[in-house]
Amino acid sequence: MSEQPTYTDPYAIEKELRKVQALMKLEQKEDLEQFKIKSAQATIAERQKRGLTWYPVKITQEEIGFGGKLVLEIERPAGQGGLHLFQVGKNAALFGNIPGRAATDRPTLSGVITSVKRNKILLATNKEDLPDWVDDGKLGVDLTFDEVSYREMEHALGKVMGAYESRLAELRDVLLGARPARYRDESEATLYYPSPLNESQLAAVRHVLAAKDVAIIHGPPGTGKTTTLVQAILETIRRERRVLVCAPSNTAVDLLTEKLAERGVNVIRMGNPSRVSDLLLHHTLDAQIMEHKSYGELKSMRQTAEQYREQAGKFKRHFGWEEREQRRMLKEMAHQMLQDSDNLERYITEDLLEKVQVITCTLVGASNRAIRHLTYETVFIDEAAQALEPGCWIPITKGNRVVLAGDHQQLPPTVKSEQAARDGLRETLFEKCIKRQPDSARMLEVQYRMHEQIMEFSSEQFYEGRLKAAPGVARADLPDYDLRFAPDLPVEFLDTAGFGFQELGIEESRSIANPEEADLLLKRLSQLLEVYDPADHTDDLLTIGVIAPYRAQINYLKDAVEDNDELVGLMEHRMLSIGTVDSFQGQERDIIAISLTRSNAQSEIGFLSDIRRMNVGMTRARRKLLIVGDSSTLGSHPFYKAFLDYVESIGAYRTAWELQ
Repeated sequence: MSEQPTYTDPYAIEKELRKVQALMKLEQKEDLEQFKIKSAQATIAERQKRGLTWYPVKITQEEIGFGGKLVLEIERPAGQGGLHLFQVGKNAALFGNIPGRAATDRPTLSGVITSVKRNKILLATNKEDLPDWVDDGKLGVDLTFDEVSYREMEHALGKVMGAYESRLAELRDVLLGARPARYRDESEATLYYPSPLNESQLAAVRHVLAAKDVAIIHGPPGTGKTTTLVQAILETIRRERRVLVCAPSNTAVDLLTEKLAERGVNVIRMGNPSRVSDLLLHHTLDAQIMEHKSYGELKSMRQTAEQYREQAGKFKRHFGWEEREQRRMLKEMAHQMLQDSDNLERYITEDLLEKVQVITCTLVGASNRAIRHLTYETVFIDEAAQALEPGCWIPITKGNRVVLAGDHQQLPPTVKSEQAARDGLRETLFEKCIKRQPDSARMLEVQYRMHEQIMEFSSEQFYEGRLKAAPGVARADLPDYDLRFAPDLPVEFLDTAGFGFQELGIEESRSIANPEEADLLLKRLSQLLEVYDPADHTDDLLTIGVIAPYRAQINYLKDAVEDNDELVGLMEHRMLSIGTVDSFQGQERDIIAISLTRSNAQSEIGFLSDIRRMNVGMTRARRKLLIVGDSSTLGSHPFYKAFLDYVESIGAYRTAWELQ
């Protein structure tokens, strides 16, 4: 183990956090600028095309939500269709396109999207009444800039920097390496729940139970990180009343919620799930409130308030003193009834949260007003290696100890500001802690996804050669799936060097394509799949992923597949998908085919130098990894030189000439 680092300068941590704070401001500024370029300067038609606006729309339903605020059901014309970027949790605003008014002077009603279904969205607004201007022109709905996340991260950083002689101050100093992390004896950690976990997974669970401050579950590809984390949570709630489980993405939160619910855990999912499944919906706070014994009373109060509000609304603008007084009384009665119903809803919410074992949410969701006041013995953060540091501090400020799960050798968090990324914003709290507190981490060492030859290069390059393939997958290649596949190596590198396949720069988008390389990859893929008949595998269809680092290359591959009779059918049946590495994060396929794209005399490799991205791409494959690239362009980079040496050593190197 490396030596425990210490800070000699007592202000080192504060200085570091101030730098993170400054970088976060840079990121917010860049994010806002990009948003303005994409949206604010565009016409309604341009914004529609970019998926940022629905127009025209109509309000099909109004109802009263929490706090007496209006929730609107908004619908766009069925024929409009088209792709869009609207999703649950995003900020949006209803706007009025009123004749005679400039675009900069459009009235708006802000809110948060709580549901998206085909051509309908639910918008939870911040107003109690619908403004008059909704009747004055055509309506539209815009996505708006998300200030909330940045505000909550700023607030959390402020709390962390200001913490003094408190538990948060101790946690901050441990996580950033200024004082050693403390542990109980792991051998004393009795496991209550029987499980099929392997030894390294069990060691990680025991380590979580022994940690007094921080524990890290380091989960390389296919090693069962989620399974291990769920087991650690089960063991923890056996000892603690209530824990908080977070992740930076809604998808990861949904997965953990489902897994915990399947194990019989009393779990509440804060916020709105991105997966619309009955199991998940049942575990949302809204659904739990509706199942509470006092919900009937709450519903009745809200309905009465709505009736008073409707009666008050029947009085138009021109009326006498008596009507005005009657309207005032009706509005007051509606307001009082809504206040009473809000108090009842708060009681129901508190009652539910008092009994719950696990609360799940995104990092920013940890500041949700319903749970803002709660504290936890343990805070779990999944996908911590993909989360910006300021985001992680939001739930940590509410905890007594922290468990981080992830893999810093896979995709880093997305940072929009190149300067902020360069200056260190991409370095996560997970990375800092695993570097400064190496004893805090336990790595999972058995992977259940890929053939051992697909695993081996990644294991040597990123995991000190410690990964082992589980017996069930170690030799699982294509012939093992279907004997009609010819005996073939699970790894294959197809070298285009000397073939004259030159990359093409797409100036407008600064993207790159290599059409001839793409054609070669698809030709080899078609050749591989000649013997495959999906009708023989209705229960276990073969899955194929095609990956490229550049959007222009992906677009070319998609178009080329459309013209390929053998492959287009696979795509239509969702057996074949094409995308960037990021779109395959957390997924796996039987066959992964990667077009490295770059081919130039200067040996410039651009995105390919982000070797963590390549680690993700290569380790999505279960049975076959096919990579096509130009060795003369790639070979000057040490990582790709090592890969070329590896494929030579296992006999997996081929040249493009062999396919002629």
